[in-house]
Amino acid sequence: MSHSEFPYFRGRRLRTGPNIRLMVAEHTLSPADFIAPLFVMEGENQKEEIPSMPGYFRFTLDLLLKETEEIQSLGIPAVLLFAKVPDEKKDNEGTEALNPDGLMQQTVRVLKKEFPELVVMTDVALDPYSSYGHDGIVKEGQIVNDESAELLAKMAVSHAEAGADFVAPSDMMDGRILIMREALEETGFVNTGIMAYSAKYASSYYGPFRDALDSAPGFGDKKTYQMDPANVTEAVKEAISDEQEGADIIMVKPGLPYLDVVRAVKESVHIPVSVYNVSGEYAMIKAAAEKGWLDEEHAMMEALIAFKRAGADLIATYFAKDAARLLLSPPLKGG
Repeated sequence: MSHSEFPYFRGRRLRTGPNIRLMVAEHTLSPADFIAPLFVMEGENQKEEIPSMPGYFRFTLDLLLKETEEIQSLGIPAVLLFAKVPDEKKDNEGTEALNPDGLMQQTVRVLKKEFPELVVMTDVALDPYSSYGHDGIVKEGQIVNDESAELLAKMAVSHAEAGADFVAPSDMMDGRILIMREALEETGFVNTGIMAYSAKYASSYYGPFRDALDSAPGFGDKKTYQMDPANVTEAVKEAISDEQEGADIIMVKPGLPYLDVVRAVKESVHIPVSVYNVSGEYAMIKAAAEKGWLDEEHAMMEALIAFKRAGADLIATYFAKDAARLLLSPPLKGG
């Protein structure tokens, strides 16, 4: 065979074994990349598996401490808290969301006391507290923006008072980042960060999460405030706006169907970008693995490295513990 019949370049030279593949990998994963979502519920000594999220649980606060201890032992630096509120405590004014002794506030105080170095992030939205299941206040069948944003800012301050390191507004009300930043500054919480859900889409991939918190909308949908899946430029504009308003981290949600959005946002802002590997993405991999249609570990890790490849600095994922265990163990075989 003459040289003219085959190029000198052979890509396979850099794929001959696991060590050389590791050496030339363009992107890597670490447990430090992960944010572990946690669901807390009222009561004691209870742990409930979420039916549509196999292997994922709601915990009462006492058992949540044990879960958090394991998360931290795996090198995962942050948790993102969501509170499941009983129906009798829900209303249209977010009363329970502002309760200084509410479940979220109690949880933050206890976690920061027990794990002072843990980065505690809190969900800021009204849907878990709303009798309508919407992310804002409802008036005459409409989700009102400015009044909702003011209430969300009060909610953020309440979480900061409890000790939250970051508040994570997931509501998609216009202008709420500036209102929230100003409220935190005015109350002395200048070091409390904001992880803004800047590009949160009206997605079908949230179903299992709504099961976890019993927070499905009671009427209509969320398309008047969450984004149209057809749009990318709009996501970039939202992200830039939130950065200018005082956000410290930008969130794109969902993850896998929106890798192009992650890349576009990463190239447009000057602060870290996070992505949410949402419940529906988790459930799809779990369900396919249960059927024997794919290898769960390899599919999980392939999805997570895709987020890094797209440009994400941080990944909120229900796979955080499983992925961290694998990263701390010998390399996967096969594949």
